[in-house]
Amino acid sequence: MRLWTVHPRYLDAKGLVAAWREALLAQKVLAGATKGYCHHPQLVRFQAQTEPLAAIAAFLAGLADEAQNRGYHFDTGKILGRRFIGQMEETSGQLLYEWGHLKAKLRARAPQLHRQWRVVTRPEPHPLFHIVLGGIREWERT
Repeated sequence: MRLWTVHPRYLDAKGLVAAWREALLAQKVLAGATKGYCHHPQLVRFQAQTEPLAAIAAFLAGLADEAQNRGYHFDTGKILGRRFIGQMEETSGQLLYEWGHLKAKLRARAPQLHRQWRVVTRPEPHPLFHIVLGGIREWERT
């Protein structure tokens, strides 16, 4: 499971669909509707929110918006509850770590996108996140 800090615009089609499926699974976990993945490290920052379901709903909405921009249709009826108001803090180190991880994936499966994005040194975050100075998060598996 990867709940990307980077803006969904950087994901290839396969990555965007995978992010949607994984975020729906995360929503199910946060709603207590499944016993699996309950302690997955990618969930930590959502579980730390006062309203975890609202936070994951905002994350899903950002993915759905990107899908719509590309002419795809993600069923937003699957998003539970109301949206998170505001932004969650995430660190610059986490954003940059994920950026390197994503660029390696793109190099292998979407070389044209890799070439397009390789000049980007500071990617934009997913709209849910406000970036603050800091290192890679302790929950990240490096």
